[in-house]
Amino acid sequence: MGMIVLLLALFLIIGMVALLSLGAKRASTMLNDEEREGMIKQVYQYAVAFITLIMVIGGGVFAFMSIADYISPNTYMESFEDYKSMREYKSENDNATKVYSEEELLAQYESMAQQQIDNQRQSALNSFIKSLGWIIIPLPIFIFFQRRINQGRKQIN
Repeated sequence: MGMIVLLLALFLIIGMVALLSLGAKRASTMLNDEEREGMIKQVYQYAVAFITLIMVIGGGVFAFMSIADYISPNTYMESFEDYKSMREYKSENDNATKVYSEEELLAQYESMAQQQIDNQRQSALNSFIKSLGWIIIPLPIFIFFQRRINQGRKQIN
C-alpha cells in the first residue's frame, strides 16, 4: 500500500515537472538567465516539499493503522473444538493414542491464543516504529523546503 502511494506521488511529480518545464521553455524565451534559474529552483523546491509531504501523510496513516492493530489485534483463531480434534493423534512408533484431558487442552488452547495475540501486537508495534520513520525522516526536509519557499515569496513581494 505504501509503495503504491509513493509511486503515485512520483508519477504526479514527474507529470508536474514535465508540464512546468514545457511552460518554462515557452516563458524562458522572455526570461533572462537569472530568472530562469530562479524558476527552476522554485519548481525543485515545490517538488521536494510535495514529495516529503506525501511521505509524512503516508507515515501518519500507517502509524494510525498500526496503533489500531495494536489496540485491537486482528487474529484468526481456530475454534476450541477444531483445536481439540487436532491434538488427538497416533504415535508412529507404538501406535498408541495420546489423549489429553479437557482441562489440559483448554489450557493449551488459551496459551496458543494468547501467544497469537501477543505476536500480532508485537508485529503492530514493529510496524508503528517503521511508520514513525516515514514521518520523522522527511518532516525536517519538508519544513526546510517550506521555509525556503516562504522566503522566496517574501523576496518577490
